Amino acid sequence: EQQMIFTGGALLCAGIGSVQDVRHRRIPNMVTGPAIAAGLLLHTFACGWRGLADSALAGLIAGTVFLVFFLVGGMGAGDVKLMTAVGCLAGLSPLPVVVLATVIAGAVFALAVGVRHGRLRETLRNVGDLLQHHGRNGLRPHPDLNLANAEALRMPFAVPIATGCLFAVCTLLWEARS
Repeated sequence: EQQMIFTGGALLCAGIGSVQDVRHRRIPNMVTGPAIAAGLLLHTFACGWRGLADSALAGLIAGTVFLVFFLVGGMGAGDVKLMTAVGCLAGLSPLPVVVLATVIAGAVFALAVGVRHGRLRETLRNVGDLLQHHGRNGLRPHPDLNLANAEALRMPFAVPIATGCLFAVCTLLWEARS
């Protein structure tokens, strides 16, 4: 039950971030900062120092995973901060499900954006180009395929983050029924 509350809080945070990202194309620090603090405090009150460590480590892991995408120019800083907040709120236990579901949802949403704009073939070719580029150049951003390119397709990545949180909540509900 406690884990459901934590993960539900992560879903709420990601949902608010999604609304902001869709409407304004940014996720304000007024969403992520208080959510990070709330996650750390809630886990501390619920489980003491161990809870604080669990929340902090989950935020660090989630933020670091998505920081890589930011460093290569494929994601905004608000997305990284939102994922950090989601990690702090959810904690370590559901984090693998949240992260994996978010990555899968992000890929599906990216394909949908490519289809919607009639650029699916180009999107798939770009994925191959990105993989080759980063295989040769590490974390250096691709010269053309990054957020600085005004012609690149964009999507509000808070939506896949919220989708990953929703999947984790549904997984917890399913496990509780079993």
